[in-house]
Amino acid sequence: MHNKSILLIDDHAMFRSGMRLLLLAGMQQVQVFEAGSLEQAINETLQVPDVILLDIQLQGVNGLQGMGMIKRQWPATPVIMLSSLTDPDTVRLSKQRGAVAFVSKADTDKKIIATIESLFANPSNTEDLQTLHRNELRSLANPQLTPRQCQVLDLLCEGLSNRAIAERMQVSEYTVRGHVQHLLAVLGVNSRSAALYKARKLGLIS
Repeated sequence: MHNKSILLIDDHAMFRSGMRLLLLAGMQQVQVFEAGSLEQAINETLQVPDVILLDIQLQGVNGLQGMGMIKRQWPATPVIMLSSLTDPDTVRLSKQRGAVAFVSKADTDKKIIATIESLFANPSNTEDLQTLHRNELRSLANPQLTPRQCQVLDLLCEGLSNRAIAERMQVSEYTVRGHVQHLLAVLGVNSRSAALYKARKLGLIS
């Protein structure tokens, strides 16, 4: 059995590195190729990937806009859309553009790997992926936050900056930034104001 290949397209180098390590540690006989943009992926990927992990929020041509480019280059390769934006409209548009599955950057390692392995087993059958996606949406309706994340959320309500939150919590600003990014991903939003609105709507804050 030959090694399966995954092409990961994301413009954040640190995220790509972390995701690559996650995939290599969690899967057997797999190769992971990286690209920071759609243009780089198409121009520099020499072999046909078995699965493509495509971020929506890319610099230049974003993932949704670039689905046509991907399909012209690799028409038989299934695409999994990858994003911190998990609102139903974004998910629906991803599927309309041709993605066979959608995973959140806040998903567990197990969920992401299960989605990829399902496609490795049967690239044309998305029934299992649709079940996984329905379960994901149910979990997003009631997000689970750690005590630290709840504390950061409360301090965001006070209008504090990352630096001020770091001083209040006596942690590094880098740590706070990580908590904030995770909160945005879990809540399926891309700004602090949207996070606060969504958190109030879900009853996480008053």
